[in-house]
Amino acid sequence: MKTTKFITMAIALVAAISISSCNEKTETTTEKSEPTEIVVADETPNYFLLRPEIEKAYGYSHAVKIGNDIKISGAVSMDDEGNPTAVGDLAQQMKNCYADLEKVLAHYGCTFDDVVVENVFTTNMPKFLEVAAYRNEIYKKQFPTGSWLGVKELALPEFLIEIELEVYKKQ
Repeated sequence: MKTTKFITMAIALVAAISISSCNEKTETTTEKSEPTEIVVADETPNYFLLRPEIEKAYGYSHAVKIGNDIKISGAVSMDDEGNPTAVGDLAQQMKNCYADLEKVLAHYGCTFDDVVVENVFTTNMPKFLEVAAYRNEIYKKQFPTGSWLGVKELALPEFLIEIELEVYKKQ
């Protein structure tokens, strides 16, 4: 019983020391103190609609920029009226997705070099794997992180692929 009380008190003491050390702030000084410029990014969301009528009808924004981060909704292969294009042709649908994504990136002064996450959703993973090398033409500097996901269906049955991006753009 004494051992149990001792162990309990030891644990409490270690926890108390750990908590107090987390709250300590260390102060470092340097011989020369030079003023530092602090740049604060604008945190006001900046929304972008690629196809305003379609996006309002379906209830989404194609992209939003907050500070240095930009989230881009999944692009699908559609015309300006929202009709699916390149029906049955996954390779062409993928190219159409990247063309739309490039327009969104350009709106924010970005390129595919600024993309840090790319998620691909496809209803036909084997076919996507056959044509995925096209991404080498898109990402010339480095590939972003991301996931490739095989899904049962997308918003419309004609859509075979959807690509969403996340971007980091230093101001």
